[in-house]
Amino acid sequence: MAGKASIVFAHGLWADGSCFSKLIPTLQAEGHQVYSSQHGLDSLEGDVACVTRAINHVPGPVVLVGHSYGGTLITKAGVHDRVGALVYIAALAPDEDETSQSQQEKFPGTPVFKHLDVVDGRLWLLESGIGYFCGDLPAAEQQLVLATGAVPVADLFAQQVPGTAWRTKPSWYIVANDDRTVNPELERAVAERMGAKTYSVDSSHVPMLSHPDFVLDVIRDAAKALEA
Repeated sequence: MAGKASIVFAHGLWADGSCFSKLIPTLQAEGHQVYSSQHGLDSLEGDVACVTRAINHVPGPVVLVGHSYGGTLITKAGVHDRVGALVYIAALAPDEDETSQSQQEKFPGTPVFKHLDVVDGRLWLLESGIGYFCGDLPAAEQQLVLATGAVPVADLFAQQVPGTAWRTKPSWYIVANDDRTVNPELERAVAERMGAKTYSVDSSHVPMLSHPDFVLDVIRDAAKALEA
């Protein structure tokens, strides 16, 4: 394992660390230390702190991987001095003067946002919306995603903390061409803005579940660049 980069994952909304379950065993078998942050989506500040603890937990240089809202988290937590590479999976990547919400509002809305409900101050994904989130998975896997997803506070996307790691760290970006949760045009625009090495795949919002081998290759590329 000498010289191997560590991998830290950051999940998004209506997900938890298990959304990377098709990636983690392979990366471990290839000699990487891997940890998936399990943040509660209670506040942006708290979630960034949780990702930072995960970075502190693993050794050596770190590849930080974020999916969806997890892209906001790696943008903030990625300023950590041991983070050497950022991998965005169908992810947000707000600049210093943007929030997750304001970045999304610059592009047409996606269908998933018509299938949400606010209960107990949390933003729940309804069963009617799961197809817009991960519709290219088998039905049983879609139900597992629905059952294991963490539920955010309703104003999470409007919160702000400092940090824009992609301005100083090399970045990789996976665009999900068939995404109906984050607009693919947003994905392409932020990838271009950050100067990321960009890949595209015909996938729903969850390519790490529907196209894990594709995502693994991108993470491997980032890790090799960091290890070099």
